Amino acid sequence: MSVEKSLKERSGNGCELCNSNDNLNIYSVPPVAERTVDKSIFACANCIEQMDNADKVNANHWRSLNECMWSEVPAVQVMAWRMLNRLRSEGWPADLLENLYLDDDTLKWAKADGDGEDGTGAEKHKDSNGNILQSGDTVTLIKNLDVKGANFTAKRGTAVRNISLVSDNIGHIEGKVNGQQIVILTEFVKKSG
Repeated sequence: MSVEKSLKERSGNGCELCNSNDNLNIYSVPPVAERTVDKSIFACANCIEQMDNADKVNANHWRSLNECMWSEVPAVQVMAWRMLNRLRSEGWPADLLENLYLDDDTLKWAKADGDGEDGTGAEKHKDSNGNILQSGDTVTLIKNLDVKGANFTAKRGTAVRNISLVSDNIGHIEGKVNGQQIVILTEFVKKSG
């Protein structure tokens, strides 16, 4: 049986990531180049374009990962893991990633393409939920914080807009609360939006 015929049968003739029935093709999951049933998925042109071009990714299109991440097919699991990592800053993908289990070999394959890393190996500033923080983000305080030297308490639920990252400490960010620039521990904030 040909690879295409096997993939059509396995997928029910639909995209294994979003269930679309339009413009389906064989997609060999990198870094593997050969087209084998075990190392390929059947995917629509829309998914393929977004997997191959990070600037074309539409986060809402990937809400289907909530279902396909439970596939028993390792190649589908790998692409679900990679896309969830690429979209982690959206919030909901980070929650799904916490529930996604990949065996050691499948996880090694998923990481082989560099997804889930920034390429530098550098640690990132992360909020209390593990979401990556960037300069300019808005965060919300998750507990009351006594601000030393300013004689006030920053209340839980306070939004801190346009944060800046402390470059030499991934556990610290800076932002204005009550008109005063303060240093805040990342473990006490959650990313907004």
